[in-house]
Amino acid sequence: MKLLERFRVRGGLELREEDAGATPLRDDEGGKLRNGAIKAKERALTDELAAEAGKLQEKLYAGRQRKLLLVLQGMDTSGKDGTIRKLFSHINPMGLRATGFTAPSTRERAHDFLWRVHPHVPGSGEIAIFNRSHYEDVLVPRVAGDIDGKEVKRRLNQIRDFERMLAESGTTIMKVFLHISKDEQKKRLEERLDDPEKHWKFDPNDLVQRKHWDAYRHAYEDALRATDTDHAPWYVVPADSKTHRNLIIANLLLETMQGMKLDWPAPQADLSQVKVE
Repeated sequence: MKLLERFRVRGGLELREEDAGATPLRDDEGGKLRNGAIKAKERALTDELAAEAGKLQEKLYAGRQRKLLLVLQGMDTSGKDGTIRKLFSHINPMGLRATGFTAPSTRERAHDFLWRVHPHVPGSGEIAIFNRSHYEDVLVPRVAGDIDGKEVKRRLNQIRDFERMLAESGTTIMKVFLHISKDEQKKRLEERLDDPEKHWKFDPNDLVQRKHWDAYRHAYEDALRATDTDHAPWYVVPADSKTHRNLIIANLLLETMQGMKLDWPAPQADLSQVKVE
């Protein structure tokens, strides 16, 4: 079974705490490896997969026909930034764009919630990464009580239509939910407090949002179930282990790009008789 099927969201989704620490791809060679060796092995495998994806990205960029959108969602500290750094170190930056979506500005609030998103979708030959995304405009206001159930349903329907339009216009969509446990988030927040070089990452609002953990979990479950489609699938990736998280997503990314059937574009003219004087 391909990993795209193994980690795909299906009807009865439940984001259980114990699943966040799963390591389904881990091979410690019969229990012979220490934790450090396991992580080193997973990093090496991830680098190999990312390099293979980088080769396919060269064909995507050269062909300038297909497009790829990677959406990364997850609770605070689930590793969206780390995933981007690790997986895209082998990618030609000329064909890569990453956008982080924070709280909408006053100007953005004056428009429909998708208005600020559309300019950042990938153009021909590009990979676009959303660090958080249009889903924030459903999840956050729902938990805050700013929109009711009717509006939540309306926005999720609009997201389905938006993603269908992108897919019909040549965009391959891959959506990943980084599933972290509440205990692991506590550990990572404490690490940011203890390390002066990570103080810039700490946002006191993370502690406010942490109090609504269960509400966000239910909101995510509903959103993922409602918007998982064949043209814009959701994948749930256990994210308590950073190295294992990256290994899974690297596999998913490579399988997705292989499925795009990318190839080098045909030359603009017959080059068999061309001579360079």
